[in-house]
Amino acid sequence: MVEPRRLLLIFFLSTLLIAYSNANVEEIQKDTEEEDEEGKVGGQKAQGVTYDARSLIINGKRELLFSGAIHYPRSTPDMWPDLIKKAKQGGINTIETYVFWNGHEPVEGQYNFEGEFDLVKFIKLIHEHKLYAVVRVGPFIQAEWNHGGLPYWLREVPGIIFRSDNEPFKKHMKRFVTMIVDKLKQEKLFAPQGGPIILAQIENEYNTIQRAFREKGDSYVQWAGKLALSLNANVPWIMCKQRDAPDPIINTCNGRHCGDTFYGPNKRNKPALWTENWTAQYRVFGDPPSQRSAEDLAYSVARFFSKNGSMVNYYMYYGGTNFGRTSASFTTTRYYDEGPLDEFGRIKNMALSLCKRALFWGVPTTLKLGPDQQAIVWQQPGTSACAAFLANNNTRLAQHVNFRGQDIRLPARSISVLPDCKTVVFNTQLVTTQHNSRNFVRSEIANKNFNWEMYREVPPVGLGFKFDLPRELFHLTKDTTDYAWYTTSLKLGRRDLPMKKNVRPVLRVASLGHGIHAYVNGEYAGSAHGSKVEKSFVFQRAVSLKEGENHIALLGYLVGLPDSGAYMEKRFAGPRSITILGLNTGTLDISQNGWGHQVGIDGEKKKLFTEEGSKSVQWTKPDQGGPLTWYKGYFDAPEGDNPVAIVMTGMGKGMVWINGRSIGRYWNNYLSPLKKPTQSEYHIPRAYLKPKNLIVLLEEEEGNPKDVHIVTVNRDTICSAVSEIHPPSPRLFETKNGSLQPKVNDLKPRAELLCPGKKQIVAVEFASYGDPFGACGAYFIGNCTAPESKQVVEKYCLGKPSCQIPLDSIHFSDQNDACTHLRKTLAVQVKCA
Repeated sequence: MVEPRRLLLIFFLSTLLIAYSNANVEEIQKDTEEEDEEGKVGGQKAQGVTYDARSLIINGKRELLFSGAIHYPRSTPDMWPDLIKKAKQGGINTIETYVFWNGHEPVEGQYNFEGEFDLVKFIKLIHEHKLYAVVRVGPFIQAEWNHGGLPYWLREVPGIIFRSDNEPFKKHMKRFVTMIVDKLKQEKLFAPQGGPIILAQIENEYNTIQRAFREKGDSYVQWAGKLALSLNANVPWIMCKQRDAPDPIINTCNGRHCGDTFYGPNKRNKPALWTENWTAQYRVFGDPPSQRSAEDLAYSVARFFSKNGSMVNYYMYYGGTNFGRTSASFTTTRYYDEGPLDEFGRIKNMALSLCKRALFWGVPTTLKLGPDQQAIVWQQPGTSACAAFLANNNTRLAQHVNFRGQDIRLPARSISVLPDCKTVVFNTQLVTTQHNSRNFVRSEIANKNFNWEMYREVPPVGLGFKFDLPRELFHLTKDTTDYAWYTTSLKLGRRDLPMKKNVRPVLRVASLGHGIHAYVNGEYAGSAHGSKVEKSFVFQRAVSLKEGENHIALLGYLVGLPDSGAYMEKRFAGPRSITILGLNTGTLDISQNGWGHQVGIDGEKKKLFTEEGSKSVQWTKPDQGGPLTWYKGYFDAPEGDNPVAIVMTGMGKGMVWINGRSIGRYWNNYLSPLKKPTQSEYHIPRAYLKPKNLIVLLEEEEGNPKDVHIVTVNRDTICSAVSEIHPPSPRLFETKNGSLQPKVNDLKPRAELLCPGKKQIVAVEFASYGDPFGACGAYFIGNCTAPESKQVVEKYCLGKPSCQIPLDSIHFSDQNDACTHLRKTLAVQVKCA
């Protein structure tokens, strides 16, 4: 199956950067090194990081920073080098990451810096790739991460109030932040020590909750700032979305359009930095797909840099996977899959890099070119260094403007970049690049002889650990599991039960969240849950009660801890009111009937997801599916080296383990408004695989695994769409002594294609020169097309790893004269193998 082309220019982790060959990348890096002279400040050769109103100054040199967010625990360590390499190839010169407190200190005083939590290794890899690093220490991070990164045990510290001028919280925050900074200093990872870290962040978007704490919020901000400065990291500190960031801490912007929404630095000597440019939208279970076009992303960045911005961080550049139970409440296992690098990329920064000299040393002037059109011109006094950003803010119509004697066409809602105030090298609506489509290919090897066995849990009766009322679910589970049982019993006489055969009692459970599975007398009665927007819910189902002793068992479950808002330590979940309606004796409130409790389910305690633990129970052939069922199977490692995923067709809700390691929660029966699961495919890291692999599923509801299968994933379908009015690629230009010069003589528009890896183009699946429409993976011929389109593309491309098709190489026949007045586009889709 093929997923249609996504407008963000995404690449699968197994592919090389498609837009340029390695030779092109080396050429670009060489040009960048030559242009670095333009950023030197007063001939300085200092070691360290400072700033002024224009930019950060790193080792005596100004820098335009194009940062990509990659969170180390959302991938496996074997993936880190390739992710960082692809980010660099995509034009990124900085990697940003949060620090994950609950990953590093899951138990108070017990630290973890191994495996995917090896922060030092990750930062050193960034350094090896000659990139800068931004470390957002927090320690509250939100990030759609479980509990916003705060460890659960912090909730149970007496008298604590999170993120406030509260002594217990400040004590633990100071201890952790100090430990992290000291660890990084010991490894000499800050820029003044010769390391890659140029910025550090304290707190995170605190302005959004500050008023809830009144004066305690104001004083906390000041305290957090002083704490950061006292750690002597000797790099600038930032606070994102924090208007009152205390000097010298820099307040930064988060959002989609900081060029228009940012109120600016709170002091005139601070630079304009953008810490989160949201490349898409994270999703929660129940959401439809969310995408952001490459055109909108490019527009936002050009706008910000034209208005004095000097750093953008693409959040996320690679979203990755929320393995295990690490996602925040209701957040999907797949995180920011629509980012430039998907779960399993490239954004054009080159046009802005050609403007460096004018942006660093020029003076901006804004000119009105029309009702909705303007030019922001950066000119260095006394020199020829000049860069212009021509904006058409009309969202519907293209406009022609006259700029310095030139007639320039500006598509609707776009910005054209002129690095010399003469030559258009980039327009945000005319992104000349390659797209691709993600393909899920069923693995022949992995699905061969794939047989399931099952083990079904029995709901408990008469549990110990009794209290009158059901215990609150967060406190009961303490973030050690998603599950907790609540059991009670009640005796009913014959006169208590309904007399009519068609009338049954109703069990009603009002819960604070997140969900429950209900059993009455050992029979499954049904399930209910809340949502990200509304955590509370009411479960109501007709149930079968009998004369005598009746047993009720409720399996409460969580889908992650909250990650945002004030007073997070005071959030609650689980049953709060339990009643039985429809009895002859009236409604019976059993909330205080006396409830037994059990944290976790038996299969977890027995570790059925491990090879050894799976031997502790008797597995049988699967039936048609039922609630609270464990499924076990084995599969061989899939062919090739492409990324691997499991498609959870037919399943309800639960979790997946591969060789004892959880790849996260699945929830296929929580459908979006489009009547489809929010996520159906789940990433299995190659690092988790062996030649023969144990897979274990926990199905909470009534799914059946007969259609579950393993796939490999590729982006071997590649596309290019270029029109007659596309400007030439920025990579075809260079700046020398402040002058923009073309590197080649032929700057005519052309479609460029490059296969991933060492593959070659084996088929031209679509080609049309005319007015085609659609997207990669779903192109269609429009009202006119050159009949020879496919033949010409095959001539240039078949059997080659890459190709370029000049638009003027395709001609219309006489029958197509009606199309000659159109602005024609060449759309090409090919398959690589």
